[in-house]
Amino acid sequence: MPPEDWTQTLTAGPLLAIAAGAIALLLFLIIKLKLHAFLALVLVSLLTAVVAGIPTGSVVEVLTAGFGTTLATVALLVGLGAMLGRLVETSGGAKVMADFLIGKFGERRAPFALGLASLIFGFPIFFDAGLVVMLPIVFSVGRRLGGSLLLYGLPVAGAFSVMHIYVPPHPGPVAATEFLGANVGIVILLGLVVAIPTWYVTSYLFGRYVGRRIELPIPAILGEADEDQLENPPKFGTVVAILLLPLVLIFANTGLDALRAAGSVDPENPAVQALRAIGATPVALLITVLVAAWVLGRRRGVSGTALEKTLDSALGPVCSVILITGAGGMFGGVLRATGIGDALADVLGDLGLPVIVAGFLIAAILRVAQGSATVALTTAAGLIAPAVEAGGFNAVELAAVVVSVAAGSVVLSHVNDSGFWLVGRFFDMDVKTTLRTWTVMETAIGVMGFAIAALVFAVA
Repeated sequence: MPPEDWTQTLTAGPLLAIAAGAIALLLFLIIKLKLHAFLALVLVSLLTAVVAGIPTGSVVEVLTAGFGTTLATVALLVGLGAMLGRLVETSGGAKVMADFLIGKFGERRAPFALGLASLIFGFPIFFDAGLVVMLPIVFSVGRRLGGSLLLYGLPVAGAFSVMHIYVPPHPGPVAATEFLGANVGIVILLGLVVAIPTWYVTSYLFGRYVGRRIELPIPAILGEADEDQLENPPKFGTVVAILLLPLVLIFANTGLDALRAAGSVDPENPAVQALRAIGATPVALLITVLVAAWVLGRRRGVSGTALEKTLDSALGPVCSVILITGAGGMFGGVLRATGIGDALADVLGDLGLPVIVAGFLIAAILRVAQGSATVALTTAAGLIAPAVEAGGFNAVELAAVVVSVAAGSVVLSHVNDSGFWLVGRFFDMDVKTTLRTWTVMETAIGVMGFAIAALVFAVA
């Protein structure tokens, strides 16, 4: 991070111009010059830090801080999730799940079934962890039925996204709820009212639309099932239990967090601390991978060496995903360190807009400027908190304001957002295609969510 005695002297205008120039250069390097995304992100991050005035002696520290912070959350989740996905895929478990969904819903409704399952899984589990757990099922269904990956992948990614954005106990809406003094129960109800129709329109229907227009083959990043292993596939209930295990553990963690915040449990209790540690997402995934290695591997007769090779083969293909996602976090971290978000917040805080509109716009502009949805959401909520407190709003209106700020924090996901690179790499999309699909979907999720929240606010 920049030294404590350093103060940014540039105003919002020049800082915004620097951010826009950096994004334009990054797109030019990747799309036009075909420079590898990892190299382009590191280079542009370095140039942005220097041009924005960060002291030369602190530039490398700023770069590595942004990179390391992102990898701290992404690398473990992607690595463990890829191992789990590889086990589910190569054991034939993904095919078993795909056959069940197709048998129950029919081939035409398979994308809907995948999205519905992801909505349920997405209630307790974070976006990135949920996505990597569901991907082998998505790929298996796609190979079985044919057609573009987008037809199956966007409803799933969109389902995890809307739940992560709008519904507690995910951290963004929880933070905004606390900042604005809203009732968490009402925020959950309104979040679901917003999330479900928003997913149906912006993810499921959009996925069907764009899937017919952009042909995207199913990637081999998680491998394919061995025909020999398909002769002895796991049972459907076994696969479901393995996929539910991390969700149960993580949900226990988030439930304890909610009870701790309400004062219902003692956070210093050793049993509570142990349960929270077990339910932390990396630990929950580690436990699940170990259980899956036993149930889907050794119990089915896969030898130790073969099992080791299966797990090892999962890591190679996702190294690029991890590094590029980390570099995307580096770029976003540089933009935050330069003070772009703070400068914009000072300007936007005095616009005099209605509270629900101001919360959405401030969060949206901060999101575009620096990439992090969490930073955009918490900053916007903090800025409008005094106006909300003075407004005398009822519980439903407060919940609508929380949802509107959350909606603004997701729009226009682009090259400074680590999630943009995570989805783009796993779906094996180039930057242009990711902008045409993922960015459009995320923007639609934010705009439609805000529209529903504003309507509720108006009639409450």
